[in-house]
Formats: sequence, C-alpha cells, structure tokens
Amino acid sequence: MVDIVERPARLAAPTTAPDAVAVPGPGAGGPAARLLGRAGRLLGLGGRVLHRSVAIVALAAIWESAPRLGLVDRVFLPPLSEVLVAWWELLRSGQLAEHVGASLTRSLAGLGLAVLTAIPLGLLIGWYRPLAELLSPLLEVFRNTAALALLPVFVLILGLGETSKIALVLYACSWPILLNTIAGVKGVDPLLIRSARSMGLNHLRLFQKVILPAAVPTIFTGVRLAGAYSILVLVAAEMVGAKAGLGYLINYAQYNFAIADMYSGIITISAIGLVVNQLLVALERRFSTWRVDVTAG
Repeated sequence: MVDIVERPARLAAPTTAPDAVAVPGPGAGGPAARLLGRAGRLLGLGGRVLHRSVAIVALAAIWESAPRLGLVDRVFLPPLSEVLVAWWELLRSGQLAEHVGASLTRSLAGLGLAVLTAIPLGLLIGWYRPLAELLSPLLEVFRNTAALALLPVFVLILGLGETSKIALVLYACSWPILLNTIAGVKGVDPLLIRSARSMGLNHLRLFQKVILPAAVPTIFTGVRLAGAYSILVLVAAEMVGAKAGLGYLINYAQYNFAIADMYSGIITISAIGLVVNQLLVALERRFSTWRVDVTAG
C-alpha cells in the first residue's frame, strides 16, 4: 500500500530522458560562431548590393565598350573611362565644386521654399472643402502650365540673376508637393476619421493625430518628385544667363566641344539626384516609423 503523503514528492520528481540533449544558450557558440554569423551577414549585405548594382554595372560596361568597338562615334560619346578622367580633372581644379555649389544653393533654396509654402497650403485645401472649391479652377490652370514655358516670364520680370532661377525652381517644386498633400489629406480612410470622432477628438486633435500622420507618405512622395524637379528645371534655367552652375557647365562644354566635360556634368547631376532622393527616403522613414512594410522579401 502506497502512502498518500509520498505522492506529491513522487509526482514532483523530474523525469529526465536518457537521450536528452542540452541546447546551448545564445552565448554558447563562442568567438567562432559569432565570427561565422558576422560573415554571413556581410555576405548577405554584399549580395544585396551586387543585386542592386547589376544594371548600373551593365550600363557602364556598355558605355565603355560601345565607343571602343566602333558601335558609336567616340567623338560624340567618349568611353566612360575618358569621361571619368575629365570629371576628376574638373574636381581637382575646383571648377566642379564651384558649379555644384552654385546649383545646390539655388536648388535647395527653391525646394525649401516650396516645402514651406506648398505643404501648409495643401493641408488647408485638403481639409477645408470651401477653400478647395474656391481654388480648384485656378489650380487646374497653373498645374497644366509647364515651368520651363514660363522661364522667359520669370526672366523678364525678375531678371537674369539668382531671383529668377530660385523662383522658377519654387514654382516647379510647388505643384507636386501641393497636389500630393491635397491627395494625401483627402485619401485618409473615412473609417479612421469616424472612429477618432467617436472617441471625442476635436477638429485640431483629429487633424494632428489622424489626418496628418496618414497623409505623410503621400506628402513625401510629392517632396521626392519635387527634389527631382528642382535639379532638372534648374539645369535648364542655368543654360540662360548664368555664369556658374551645372547647367552652365554643360552648355559651355557643348559650345566649346569639350564633350567629356559635358558628360561629366551630366553624371554629376545624376549623382546629386540619387543622393537627394536617398536622403528624402531616409527622412520619410524617420517620419513614418509607424508604418508596417508588407512587401515580400
């Protein structure tokens, strides 16, 4: 007969399987395991970088080989290596830095003014329907007018100096920011708005906590488009009456048949556009940390 008092002790006794294997903890791998993990992460990063740069490497290879093989006239399209040599000479002489500084000053000034004016105006138009109905016909007229078509108007009114170029960049950048801001405010899910109102949020808190965060991704889409426009429109404006800037460099090199210098300016514009876009993407992620990425890896 088994004593009842002994049962809890027997039930509480641990049963260890004879073939059980102890699982090592996170730090049990030692330096070798950590080194292997770090090498695996580096290989993964290198694979992603290689995957994303395949198209650029292929373009560079075609650019280098096509003129050398006689597929195109190397007078009008020199090999990429010659263009890079010319780019380095411009950089070493200080000319490239001078032109880049002049272009970036004008471009960032126009873009910054566009952000400061177009985003608040877009929020107001998207939030207040009477204001949207009042300004919609005027917006439709100006949104379909190309910025470069107004370049002579800006030059006639503001002159050939810095003011006309910054004003042209401001005009070109304002429309993508303004229209995307309006679309972002109007595109907020009505269910979110009704839920927020049912919780007792007033108009100011509703706008601050629901409307503005939901519209941020669309607003940044407009800012990124404006960042590209700020460089493209400025280059065209700098070809008229400018004494410095990447547009002036390209135009001057073309007239003097310095083809390698011309392509150097074009490559610099592309690189600046890429850097500006990546900076804006990083800024968008900073202000959209609440978003969840649902794309497949």
